[in-house]
Amino acid sequence: MDQQTYQIELIKKAQQGDKNSLDQLAVQAKDRLHTYVLRMTQQEDLAQEIVQESLLEMFKVIGKLREADRFWPWLYGIATNKLRRFYRTEATHRRVAVASLEKKGSMEDRQDGFQDLVGDELKQIVSGAMKKLKTSHKAVLVMRCYDDMPYSEIAETMGTSEFSTRMLFLRAKRALQKELSKNGFAKGSFLAAMILFGKMTAPTKAAAAEVTIAAATLKVGVAASAVGLATSKTAILSLAAAGVLTTGTVVMKPELFNLDSAAQRNSAVLVQDNNGAGQNIDTGEEYQWFFPQGPSGPVMMQVRLNSSVNSEYRKVLQNQHGNYYYNGNGVKINNHHMYAEDLSVIQMPTDDPQMSAFISKVEGVSRGIEHITASGRGLLVIEPRNIDSSDNRPLPIRHKNVLDEDYFQADWSINSDVTDNRDQMHKRGWTYFRISGRVNGQDVTGRGRIPFLYSASEKYSPWLRLQTGDMLMVDTNREAYIYKKGNDRIELYKSGSFFEGLARPWMGLHAIDTIRRDAAEQKIKFETQYVEGSDNKIAQVKLITDNVTFIYNIDMQNDVINEISFSTKMGIEGNLKFTYLQNVEGLDTEFAVPPRPGQKTTSMDSHGVLWLTKLLGDSHE
Repeated sequence: MDQQTYQIELIKKAQQGDKNSLDQLAVQAKDRLHTYVLRMTQQEDLAQEIVQESLLEMFKVIGKLREADRFWPWLYGIATNKLRRFYRTEATHRRVAVASLEKKGSMEDRQDGFQDLVGDELKQIVSGAMKKLKTSHKAVLVMRCYDDMPYSEIAETMGTSEFSTRMLFLRAKRALQKELSKNGFAKGSFLAAMILFGKMTAPTKAAAAEVTIAAATLKVGVAASAVGLATSKTAILSLAAAGVLTTGTVVMKPELFNLDSAAQRNSAVLVQDNNGAGQNIDTGEEYQWFFPQGPSGPVMMQVRLNSSVNSEYRKVLQNQHGNYYYNGNGVKINNHHMYAEDLSVIQMPTDDPQMSAFISKVEGVSRGIEHITASGRGLLVIEPRNIDSSDNRPLPIRHKNVLDEDYFQADWSINSDVTDNRDQMHKRGWTYFRISGRVNGQDVTGRGRIPFLYSASEKYSPWLRLQTGDMLMVDTNREAYIYKKGNDRIELYKSGSFFEGLARPWMGLHAIDTIRRDAAEQKIKFETQYVEGSDNKIAQVKLITDNVTFIYNIDMQNDVINEISFSTKMGIEGNLKFTYLQNVEGLDTEFAVPPRPGQKTTSMDSHGVLWLTKLLGDSHE
């Protein structure tokens, strides 16, 4: 009987309650888990604690393991999750800090003679670099390099797809190399460092002597490498030369690209801190745009910025859960989405080229966005904007589960300081709002609901109810309509029609960009400026048509519209003021989603931003 067959028989007997088999399995698991966890933690006492808890968990749930030959990925998953939970609690953060001081030198004590082979300084650099990696990065490096686990098994352990595991390994390699480079390690030192760390953390001197890592182990596959190159600071894969590539859930075709050259490239994109002021970064930038429902739907975004001056790394992450800004020292969770300090419009490679051209004309500068033609759900577009590269073409990828993947979540150090700047309604993820104002001498009242996050938008879908005189305007997730008393028909519009020109934070862009992009789609000119004396916290957008002028006041920090005023050449004026509720308890009755009247309907085309002119009556036309 070979070793693998014997192992499977042992596991099956243990599942059936055979005590001797369970004891033998526990001995094997303890030794292997101990080495794995020790390499993750570099703390003997913590490793023993995690191993003990993992073995107890194994005893409890081994009967639920469906396939005996998947035992090791299953067990590694238990240990990894135990370690993640340990690090995520504030109490254990303190324990880790104390233990690190109390146990200083404990790792060196375990080297069993290996300290004679290399200098203490070198060991400390490698050990320190590994400590700074996030748990998932350490886990994939250890499983791949030292346990020689295939990506399919690591994927089972991590609970992700095989492609995502390859991407995770690629990013873990880069993260470690970055930490090593801070201490003078040259590029390409990753393999040597991993071998050194493997020997340092081996359970015995004999085991240390056997530590090797084959070059093939470090390969991630063509597809993951393509994504890796596309997100690298200085390189991008030439798909035109590579031809059509299809593998798993990833599909990349060169014909998706629109290779029209841009008149000018501009890579000065902005990142905000809590004070609202962005910072122009003279650097290379890497964008990832993810469209879960396709390019016309909500967009999730992450922007990586690497300063060419001081090697500083920054990141903006806007996913389904929140808006995060990492500046190298800590993480800020903000109410607002990313916006440009100079108030230029955020553009994407999936935008209509005509709309982009109009924005460039209004702003007087071309942003050099390379456009692509790509559609469908689950579209990920990776777009480098590197000042040192002449090839900044975006890369479209089909990968529907990006939001579940590690590399589209918070990948900063678990020890990073986190500052939560959100108010109550943004922490909740949605709120109710009220509208008041006067138009053409008549009072206007309204109310509605607005989700701030994509994750909240399904349960707390947006709706709007606005009334002036004998006219009622309603927009829900089912439909939009205008009803005038005395008519036997209602004008029926597509759902979302009356949110055109308003803030739509659940769609993934800042209010100031949503408004101007809506205007640009209809070729409506706009002007943008900060309101004097507001310390860049309030911005004003003016939309100018032949007959009507709209002025929006936008709270940049809260990512909402405070007021809209409008006037016509005929002298008709109006304004709408928005109030957003921090506390929504007991308001469900007042803010019930409005039903549609039972009248017959007439289908109408959307007016876009200009639906607001309906409030003015027909005299403006």
